[in-house]
Amino acid sequence: MKIAIISVSDKGKKLALDLKEKLNNDSTIIKADLYHKNVKKYFPILFDEYDAIIAIMASGILIRSIASLIESKVSDPAILNIDDNGEFVISTLSGHLGGANKLTKKVSSLIDATPVITTSTDVNNKLGIDVLAQDLYLSIDNTKEILFFNKAILEGREIFLTVNPNKKFDYLFNYLNNNTLEINVSIYYSSKMEMDEILVSLDDHELILKEKKLVIGIGCRRGKECEYIYEGLMNSINDLNIDKSRINMLSSAEIKKDEEGILKLSKKLNIPVNFVELDKLKLFKSNDVEKSEFVFSKFGIYGVCEPSALISAGFDSKLIYKKTSYSGVTIAIAISK
Repeated sequence: MKIAIISVSDKGKKLALDLKEKLNNDSTIIKADLYHKNVKKYFPILFDEYDAIIAIMASGILIRSIASLIESKVSDPAILNIDDNGEFVISTLSGHLGGANKLTKKVSSLIDATPVITTSTDVNNKLGIDVLAQDLYLSIDNTKEILFFNKAILEGREIFLTVNPNKKFDYLFNYLNNNTLEINVSIYYSSKMEMDEILVSLDDHELILKEKKLVIGIGCRRGKECEYIYEGLMNSINDLNIDKSRINMLSSAEIKKDEEGILKLSKKLNIPVNFVELDKLKLFKSNDVEKSEFVFSKFGIYGVCEPSALISAGFDSKLIYKKTSYSGVTIAIAISK
């Protein structure tokens, strides 16, 4: 998640600096940038450039600043509102699909504040269908139906999920079994379903949840054993609460195509690995990728795990886990749009 923190007072700026430092230590935060004052100038830019905006200011200033920019729960960034004293963190916009509710809890714990969340499913301890999609990195084909299904969930009605019997959906079953929020579902199987899709239905209402392509980018020292790479991968997906059955692909640079540890890991997990050509890595540009001068001096590329993950996930993909080191192994995670 890319986050902009904007403040208007000197007290708010001090809180913003402290929060930025703490967020930058979190591998799930790709970057956190600071902005101060000039809210009318900055907000239109921040809406397009960031996944989330943390506004340290009075709620009136925030609401007036974003009112004309709001378009849809599908595209609007997560908006959080914090008072200058850092006592309350309010999930203001895009609580579910934008991830504002989750971020509110994270930020609250970092600054020892009280989280304020008002979405109906959350306050009633129910699992919204859009929360399920967000947590499992699934796209929703018909977002207009979210309201109907969440209302049905609030009423305790049974929701039907249909999947292809030839595809393992362990990540879905484990998620439903382990989630503490309430949802009444029944699972059905149909060979007519696409392998990467989940049909959600009730009465005459339907929507399709489709897997976004989730790619683990791997870099490692020469000869690194499979067990160490596996350990790094598991630490990373555990940070994101991702089941390993949800991974669609492993990826690295072609200079690693004979790396036994990576090849054994691919076989162990039964997940394909894509080795990206050096020419593609040399041409690839992204402001979100950490540049390594050491890697560049040896191979002529600025990185392995982040760019290979992004390239393998496809055009317009984004990092959800930045380059993180684990004893000679680097892991990054990218997701398709």
